[in-house]
Amino acid sequence: MSKLSLGKHRLHKSYFAFLGHRLSGLALAIFLPFHFLALGLAMEGDDSLDQMLAFTDNPIVKFAEWGLVILLALHFFFGLRVLLLEFTPWPNRTDPRLGWIVPGLFAAGFVGLIFIVQVV
Repeated sequence: MSKLSLGKHRLHKSYFAFLGHRLSGLALAIFLPFHFLALGLAMEGDDSLDQMLAFTDNPIVKFAEWGLVILLALHFFFGLRVLLLEFTPWPNRTDPRLGWIVPGLFAAGFVGLIFIVQVV
C-alpha cells in the first residue's frame, strides 16, 4: 500500500467532522477546571465573585468565551451527527448524511454569533 492510499480517508469531510468533535471535546475538558474555579470563587463570597466577574469584562476573556461557545456548539452538533451515525445504517460513502457536516458548522457559528451579539 502506498502512503497516499493510507491517508486518503483523512481528506474526507467526515474525517474533519470527527476531528472537530474530538478536538472541541478536548478543549472543553481543558476549560472545566477554570469553570470549577469560578464556581468555587462564587461560593467563597461576594468579593471573590465580584473580582472574578470584573476579570471577565476583559476583551480577551470575552473573546475566549466566544470561542468556548463556538466549541460547545460545534461539539453538540457534531455529537448529534455521531449519534445519528451510531443508531442508523450507513450504506455508502455518498450517503446524504455527509451533507449534515456543513450545516453543523454553520449552526455552531450562528450560536457563536448570537452569543457575541449578546455580550457586546
